[in-house]
Amino acid sequence: MLERFRADLAGLAARDRLRALAPRAGLDFASNDYLALAESRELKEAAVAALARGVPVGAGGSRLLRGNHPEHEALEEEAARFFHSESALFFGAGFSANEALISTLPQRADCIFYDALIHASAHDGMRLSRAPREAFAHNDVTALDDAIREWRAKGGAGRAWIAVESLYSMDGDMAPLDDLMAVATRHEAFLLVDEAHATGVYGPGGRGLAARFEGRENVVSVHTCGKALGVSGALVCLAAPLRDFLINRCRNFIFATAPSPLVAACVRASLKLVETAEDRRDALRARVALAGRELQSLCNVAPSGTQIQPVIVGDDARAMSLAARMQARGYDIRAIRPPTVPEGTARLRLSLTLNAGDAQIERMIAHLSEELSKAEE
Repeated sequence: MLERFRADLAGLAARDRLRALAPRAGLDFASNDYLALAESRELKEAAVAALARGVPVGAGGSRLLRGNHPEHEALEEEAARFFHSESALFFGAGFSANEALISTLPQRADCIFYDALIHASAHDGMRLSRAPREAFAHNDVTALDDAIREWRAKGGAGRAWIAVESLYSMDGDMAPLDDLMAVATRHEAFLLVDEAHATGVYGPGGRGLAARFEGRENVVSVHTCGKALGVSGALVCLAAPLRDFLINRCRNFIFATAPSPLVAACVRASLKLVETAEDRRDALRARVALAGRELQSLCNVAPSGTQIQPVIVGDDARAMSLAARMQARGYDIRAIRPPTVPEGTARLRLSLTLNAGDAQIERMIAHLSEELSKAEE
């Protein structure tokens, strides 16, 4: 009965692509806790205070039943003000939010145009959507514009939906948002922006790279709460009619137990922290600059310029071996392999956070340089 599953796992192992859970160990160069808020005193105190005032751990049901708690509504009101959007809706995870948006909002006559490197959650949403979809080359605005024109020329009569990330989670590069917004405006299209890795780190008060476009009726943004914000869940910021449409039509929202009210209370606290956390953002920018200089000098690796720094290795087995050797030296560094990244681009994904200081970053890169040199011998 289990033979086909064992065979599939054996095939993954033979290609050095078998995944397994591993405990936390070593200095953090793997998490998305960019501002080191996940274990911060401030958020622990916010959780204790919320429990003390009677906020429950569990919601007990979906938002449309008894699960709609005042903490959810307070968070959504505060998030809409914080991100300068007309409204917001809280989901239990960023993956769920992306899947929900893309599977629900585009309609049958519409078409979804998505960046070729967009997150797996968007792909799952597109598989569930009634709208057709078409990829365009990564960050290639001309290719996107041409694709929408061609779709219109072939009779496309609905709305175009452009789905991108503002900061790509495996390459650490930014989307050309000004140009993408210009294309969306020209074609009267919607722009869906996943701000997962930008929220808290970029933009005024940590509002993200697309902050200047928030509040426009054709802009929908997703702000993950489990990365720089240090908690969990995701806030979708969008026009009020789109929020109401999700509440009425989104199966991912309608039939899911509501997120924990306690988590919602902690996200509220995190938004207040992040808004005034320029000192943390400055410190992170300094670490990014330091790592970029050291990687360029010692490893001949071009800096990404962001807190996400890939070290492309190419071969899956080599990436796994290199990660294991760095872990043995005391660094939590993980190998990323296809299908998460394109074939032939297996890599180490170095995540720079405030959980590691300057001296630790310098030491890690020196050790990485040694290990890369050994691999080439």
